Amino acid sequence: MSDTPLWHGTTIIAVRKGNKVVIAGDGQVSMGSTIVKGNARKVRRLKSGAAGDVIGGFAGATADAFALFERLEAKLEKHPGQLMRACVEMAKDWRTDRYLRRLEAMMAVADATTSLILSGTGDVLEPEDGLIGIGSGGAYALSAARALIDLDSMDAEAIARKALNIAAGICVYTNTNVTLESIELT
Repeated sequence: MSDTPLWHGTTIIAVRKGNKVVIAGDGQVSMGSTIVKGNARKVRRLKSGAAGDVIGGFAGATADAFALFERLEAKLEKHPGQLMRACVEMAKDWRTDRYLRRLEAMMAVADATTSLILSGTGDVLEPEDGLIGIGSGGAYALSAARALIDLDSMDAEAIARKALNIAAGICVYTNTNVTLESIELT
């Protein structure tokens, strides 16, 4: 494993408010201090169907994150409608499997009832306030979202977009090209 932090190089924010949960991410891909791409999609819909929708975003190495998304989708197939269980099972594999434990990425995932952070150290964390910020600009976006969450004039999507915009103004590894996925809550 490298000495580079797992969260280096992007910003992902998850916001749960009212009748919606949103995961949004910036589009910047950096190699060291060079911007390689500005419109990458680091947020995607993982599963959709009778067992419920699941959305996710990643920070870290792209190929590693895609490998992890595939593993999580397999766990969701095995445990339909049980995001927490699927994530715990994947985290066990991630921590114990020789190949997987070398992967450098973090994930934020959500369904209609749960928002989670997954890390290669085996963490499956559910924030108590429904807000998640990961990546190099994650703390900035999370702080902004916490400041905005109580405003009646802003829904989950508006908060996520504003929080990413604020993070992009602070973090050099974050841009304002936003990809957003959402789930309407019932």
